[in-house]
Amino acid sequence: MAQAHSSSTSPIRIGIVGYGNLGRGVEAAIAKNPDLQVVGIYTRRDPAQLQPLHAGTPVHRMDALAQHQDRVDVLILCGGSKDDLPVQSPQLAAQFSLVDSFDTHARIPEHFAAVDAAAQGGQTTALISAGWDPGMFSLNRLMGEALLPDGVTYTFWGKGLSQGHSDAIRRVPGVAGGVQYTIPVDEAVEQVRSGTRPDLTTRQKHRRECHVVLAEGADADAVRRSIVEMPHYFDQYDTTVHFISAEELARDHTAMPHGGFVIRSGSTSDGVSQVVEYRLQLDSNPEFTASVLVAYARAVHRMRVARQYGCKTVFDVAPGLLSPRSAQELRADLL
Repeated sequence: MAQAHSSSTSPIRIGIVGYGNLGRGVEAAIAKNPDLQVVGIYTRRDPAQLQPLHAGTPVHRMDALAQHQDRVDVLILCGGSKDDLPVQSPQLAAQFSLVDSFDTHARIPEHFAAVDAAAQGGQTTALISAGWDPGMFSLNRLMGEALLPDGVTYTFWGKGLSQGHSDAIRRVPGVAGGVQYTIPVDEAVEQVRSGTRPDLTTRQKHRRECHVVLAEGADADAVRRSIVEMPHYFDQYDTTVHFISAEELARDHTAMPHGGFVIRSGSTSDGVSQVVEYRLQLDSNPEFTASVLVAYARAVHRMRVARQYGCKTVFDVAPGLLSPRSAQELRADLL
């Protein structure tokens, strides 16, 4: 079992599992948190092929983790929710305290159960589904419901680049490259902000905008039709397809912006309307998600030291545990 490293003067030792966009974001976020330290990056790739942001950061193969239990306080798992985290999180929680960003909403209960069994057995603390949705947006949905029980919660996503939808359009025959942006419909957002509690359809809340590079000889009309009629992805939305050059795609569409709103519209008595809104506007989706994971890694370490074992979610973490500052400082400066 990983030993708790609880000295207030020693940095919390973080291991990063996986080194894609999210893993690089975690390394960057830890550099802004002096009480945390990256002690290793763990990868399925050849470690010699990885170039960490900081030259001195050790890079290991995944199978080295088994021998590193006494070197790591918390693992931050940066793999995908489809194939990586359902396997890695329960497996590693048996030996390590950890944080993951599992975001398949419908499967969170079964993921929680699997991770909880492993963490209880190993006396570790494992927090799942951190990030901004699930994560920050989840907290704000909970707060909205608790504070305004007579009300309706609305979640809008965007404007942002959707990785799943972008992948879907790249699989359409005749598409050489492309990205897709999810964009809230302004009129719908304003209706919700007005406190009228509108009943909105999927199509009324968001639209989708695609920027596509055609393969040589492809039929533009056929490609457009294949995209806008695609079940589950585009058929329920007003979707616009823009055809662009490969140069435009590379120049204008490599960033990963995202964001959105959680709005709770309710009333506290007859005729008294209350609207609560939380908004994110992100230049980099993976870097912000990483920043959330890093703050929760701090909390997980503190909970582990306090012997609060098992699987946790953002609903189980006191806000003060996320901050590097002491409870006394928080009371004096932020309360």
